[in-house]
Amino acid sequence: MPEVKKKVSVRKLILDYFLITIGVLMYTFSWQAFVVPTGISGGGLVGFCTVLNYATGIPIPVFFGTINAALLIIGTIVLGRGFGFKTIYSIILSTIFFAIMPGMEWIYNIGLNTIPPDSPQAALRYLVNPIIGGFLCAAGIALIFKRNGSTGGTDILALIINKYKDISPGKVFMYSDFCIVASIMLLPDKHLSDVIFGYIFTIAFSYMVDLILTGSEQSVQVIIFSQKYQEVADNLMYEHNRGVTALDSVGWHSKQEGKVLIVVARKYQLKDITQAVKGVDPKAFISVSNVSAVYGLGFAEIKGRAGKSTESRLKRLLKWIDS
Repeated sequence: MPEVKKKVSVRKLILDYFLITIGVLMYTFSWQAFVVPTGISGGGLVGFCTVLNYATGIPIPVFFGTINAALLIIGTIVLGRGFGFKTIYSIILSTIFFAIMPGMEWIYNIGLNTIPPDSPQAALRYLVNPIIGGFLCAAGIALIFKRNGSTGGTDILALIINKYKDISPGKVFMYSDFCIVASIMLLPDKHLSDVIFGYIFTIAFSYMVDLILTGSEQSVQVIIFSQKYQEVADNLMYEHNRGVTALDSVGWHSKQEGKVLIVVARKYQLKDITQAVKGVDPKAFISVSNVSAVYGLGFAEIKGRAGKSTESRLKRLLKWIDS
């Protein structure tokens, strides 16, 4: 049995690094094909390196590798621990790809970059490139995240700031991305339109990351009004393996008593539930609403012990890191 487990873990490790490599390839390709040739910037460390590249002409991988190396050193000193090999691997591989891709002309030609700036189609180039680049970049980053990797940069910065200030990593990302994209206005040959297109890239990136990482975990609450509530509840429970809660109800107009059924399910299960209800009672009234979080059997688990605040748990975690 130990040998079988070892083989499985080795296969998983190989698969992890293979998918991280694909993710890094998509991530770096999106910048070189759709963002940098357009002359705009996005968020994160690569966005900052892009602005520095526009200002100095020094290649992006020089800034990317140097700043990430510095952040890794500072992060290790401040946080008192090392970083995973997958993160270091992602950073090194990203630096290599950023170094070799600019010399590949076919990458430049993919992103509508051959359209002349004074052409009527130029506006299409500046609008389409940020959207496609944002989606592709997000797909690569999400693939890296799903395999517990990271490209460093603002991820490390967020951990360092969070140790000394009560600021969530999400806010660090939001503030840093806003400042990085806006900083392109400091360059003499850049305009407000470059900032707007940069924000389009950032919005497309954020939307796609959320869709990939949490799309399958999004939940809905379904409220069902039906005179055949017993048949509907039995069908959902025994035929579709869905938990159902029945609440007493009174139709105020008819004064008729009945039951309201409540079902909480994943978003992708909604179609099966509504079809099942309509199959039993075509006249059933169904209300659907999104829920921000669901905790319990079959959904997310509540982490931490009862009675302990988030702040106290964070302090204990940071104390453990320092030890």
